[in-house]
Amino acid sequence: MDKRTPYVQATVVRAGRPASVQVGATARISSAGEIEGFVGGHCAEPSVRLHALRALETGEPLLLRIEPGDGDSEPSEGAITVHNPCISGGALEIFLEPHLPAPRLHVVGDTPIAHALAALSPGVGFDVVRANGDLRPEPDDAAVVVASHGRDEEAVLEAALDAGIDYVGLVASPRRGAAVIAGLEAPDADRVHTPAGLDIGARTPEEIALSILAELVSTRRHHLTPPLPVVEEHHGHHCHE
Repeated sequence: MDKRTPYVQATVVRAGRPASVQVGATARISSAGEIEGFVGGHCAEPSVRLHALRALETGEPLLLRIEPGDGDSEPSEGAITVHNPCISGGALEIFLEPHLPAPRLHVVGDTPIAHALAALSPGVGFDVVRANGDLRPEPDDAAVVVASHGRDEEAVLEAALDAGIDYVGLVASPRRGAAVIAGLEAPDADRVHTPAGLDIGARTPEEIALSILAELVSTRRHHLTPPLPVVEEHHGHHCHE
């Protein structure tokens, strides 16, 4: 598996006697539910697979207890107990740890703002890719930010919108940004954030990069978690050029 492939690491942390597996045994479960390794045989595998896939969905680690018998117990925080009449040996406890790729951010341009954004983004947990006019984003990429001062903007923005990227930002003044959006052929051109970034009074390249990251994080959290009631939305109106 490469670093962009999500998986769950399963580790046996307790194995009651008699058991077909020892403490410390590990396996990897892919996003397709394929199990590579051994953590309990065919009786345990369905539960391991099911809860590993749930861990991938939530991004949260989980302690899975598999015990002989019928009926499941109420889940507690960070742990769940399932009963399996197929289990003839002792109870198993398996720690499921999801490994998710860092969200990928494409930064387009060779400007001071682009350099500042690329430098700050890894500290917030983004996998930064410096891109150009030949950008080919993937649907699961987190964001595309264009800071190229007019070079290849339309083609890159349309490619990002076509790919369904959640956050598409354009670094431009309000007037120029509106003109660029008006010239796009994409039906959802109004999804482009321009001027990119929250209005925090940013002036330097580093401050503008910070405002863009703040807006990007806010957009991602809104999509990943149930939205809270919002009284009013504020859009950035600072001038980037």
